Amino acid sequence: MLRRFRLHEPTSVEEAVSLLVQHGEAAGVYAGGTELLLAMKEGLLRYEHLVNVKTVAGLGDVSLDGASGLLSIGATATHRSLELSPMVRAEFPLLADVERQVANIRVRNVGTVGGNLCFAEPHSDVGAALLLFDAQVEVAGTAGRRSFPLEELATGPYETCLVEGEILTRVLAPRLPPGMTGAYLKFGYHERPTLGLGVAVRLGPASEAGRGEAASPEARIEELRIAIGSVGPRPVRARKAEELLRGTGVEELLRDGSAEGSAVFDEAVGLAVEAAAPEADLHGSREYKEHLIGVFLRRALRAAISAQ
Repeated sequence: MLRRFRLHEPTSVEEAVSLLVQHGEAAGVYAGGTELLLAMKEGLLRYEHLVNVKTVAGLGDVSLDGASGLLSIGATATHRSLELSPMVRAEFPLLADVERQVANIRVRNVGTVGGNLCFAEPHSDVGAALLLFDAQVEVAGTAGRRSFPLEELATGPYETCLVEGEILTRVLAPRLPPGMTGAYLKFGYHERPTLGLGVAVRLGPASEAGRGEAASPEARIEELRIAIGSVGPRPVRARKAEELLRGTGVEELLRDGSAEGSAVFDEAVGLAVEAAAPEADLHGSREYKEHLIGVFLRRALRAAISAQ
């Protein structure tokens, strides 16, 4: 049963922050509400006041700075708006594809990017996918505005680093560097994903393969990003695994039956598992999730490399 609450509709970020400070722990931020209202109905969260940030002009804007290639995603932009945006589909096709796979169309029509990130549900795709772009977040509070890497936002399941009165205002995502292609794969039998794993890769100069063709046997990984979500307490970048695989030959890494490639890859999987910190839950055991990381890391690498 949903208990009674008062809905506030501020018209500025400053007003929203003031309302949150005024009502303290009795107040929560309302964006899409797809997660929040369900938790309140179940009695997991109790707020006497909800501050609707969708009424703040500009918080739902999505824009691209043509000079810097920086994508600005307002906190109340919906998943559906990113999925259908011609600009996002043209300039950030990987992100548009991930948004297309979020939950179902009802959730995508209502749910917001900022709400998703701040609710910090561990089994979520958007936070992990945005890590591939080295995204930053901007937040506003009583002390003013600040920005920091998205990777620092979630500190654990349903927990963020935001202090009382702070709200997320936008996400800033740079384009992938020239020559870098990406892939994001997810797996699960339930409504929420059991695993979401993305990679972005750029091959070294030895690769002369055309787009859509097999990479040159001499090609080596020059730059790599690995993001993993839904298996542990929060989405992470597997930076030690990235560093290990830089300079590795594509053929020896991905060819089945390659002893040398398997040894390097297996070590990278171990580092990725260490970073992701899988936890047993209704989606599977820790050992099962560790196995999935290895399987989907190889698949994602193959998919991203094939797009070179």
